[in-house]
Amino acid sequence: MSNRFDYFVIFAEMRTGSNFLEENINSYPDLMSWGEIYNPHFVGKPRNKDFDGITLADREADPMKVLERVKNKLGGLNGFRYFHDHEPRMFKTFIDDPRCAKVILTRNPLESYVSRKIAGATGQWRLGDLKDARSAQIEFDKVEFEIMLNAVKAFQMKILRGLQTTGQSAFYVAYEDVQDIDVINGLAKFLGASETRSNIVRKTKVQNPAGLEDKVLNYAEMEKALSSIDHFNLSNTPNFEPRRGPAVPNIVAAKSASLLYLPVLGGPDEAVKNWLAVQGSGDLGLLDGFNQKTLRQWKRNHKNHRSFTVVSHPVVRLHRTFCQYFATAGAHAFGEIREQLRTTYKVPLPINGKTATLSQHREAFIKFAQFVKGNLGGQTSIRVDESWASQSEVINGFSGFMLPDHIFREEELADALPQLPGANGAKAVFEDVPDAPFALSDIYDEEVEQAVRGAYQRDYMMFGYKSWR
Repeated sequence: MSNRFDYFVIFAEMRTGSNFLEENINSYPDLMSWGEIYNPHFVGKPRNKDFDGITLADREADPMKVLERVKNKLGGLNGFRYFHDHEPRMFKTFIDDPRCAKVILTRNPLESYVSRKIAGATGQWRLGDLKDARSAQIEFDKVEFEIMLNAVKAFQMKILRGLQTTGQSAFYVAYEDVQDIDVINGLAKFLGASETRSNIVRKTKVQNPAGLEDKVLNYAEMEKALSSIDHFNLSNTPNFEPRRGPAVPNIVAAKSASLLYLPVLGGPDEAVKNWLAVQGSGDLGLLDGFNQKTLRQWKRNHKNHRSFTVVSHPVVRLHRTFCQYFATAGAHAFGEIREQLRTTYKVPLPINGKTATLSQHREAFIKFAQFVKGNLGGQTSIRVDESWASQSEVINGFSGFMLPDHIFREEELADALPQLPGANGAKAVFEDVPDAPFALSDIYDEEVEQAVRGAYQRDYMMFGYKSWR
């Protein structure tokens, strides 16, 4: 018996053939699977009141106790089955442990769904002999199926990421493979069994061998419903943008009010801070320079605090960023990046103190938007600065520490901010200060819109933005 592993886990779902697989694993003298020891309703088998004296209440109090009992059992390698809705506190323990052998059992989700519906209708969850077989036809429910499908997909992605980030591999078994003795022998070898077998154990029988057309009453309706499910994730917007951190040092608070602002750079930052600084009474102003420790202290000391962030139309935000850092070689310009944009990416930016014409400014902004598209897609060597990073990615980064209570749109701020708990109720005034050297309205057209949309497809989708005008 190999000592490569201390125990094994069969990652599976209901109606994937896990009982059949478990029976065949248990036919090897030095392997033993003990059922669903982390099922929320029982420990091991449905009729079990305990597992080696560990009751459901004992497991709830200390789920590690069951695992230690499995690992310490004598007579070979021991394991169990684990589904997506089993004890969540233990998943990371299994997936991070290289001494845990991972077996991943999969089945066509539609077959699993239909099988589960039939079992629910007949009350028969396991078949030992044909003479006892019960059958039924079921109604396909699209919403019900999609909920199950999304849960299964999420669980599989969680397992995959766990294996990838820890540098491990697993043994994959499809539902159809569990009847193949060569595959089962291969699995046993993976687990370290010392012998092979010549036949499959068939105590558990296939319950519903007929085709789906014979098992689903509304088969035509099911076919139509499935055609609208995006099996290949065609609607997905690829995201190669680097993940961002929570940017805690950028967060500011009002000195005299329990209000916290999480800035998305490139937004109306100065205007929001000016409003925030005059909230409350007494010692007005802002608190900044937080780290995670001091921000936790602030939150503890301000019991009814509210936090917010602001998103802007992508065209408005990107043009503001372009004017602030690149349109001219001013004090705030990103000098080195500006030069790279001009020389490497052929963005026609003015140099030597010259001023761009309106048409040159428009051309340069479109070229800059095209650069941002490639930059966010990981196609350039230049950093993704927060001032033009996707707003959805910046807000996602906040979740590494906290999420804002409110996400406001820039165009709604004047009415939205005074409604915040802790605000003084006065209508917020935001002056419409045009960008310099040229206002967005001077250059905006469909070509500008499409250039920005190409860079920020995810933000347009996530926040539901339409064309600026």
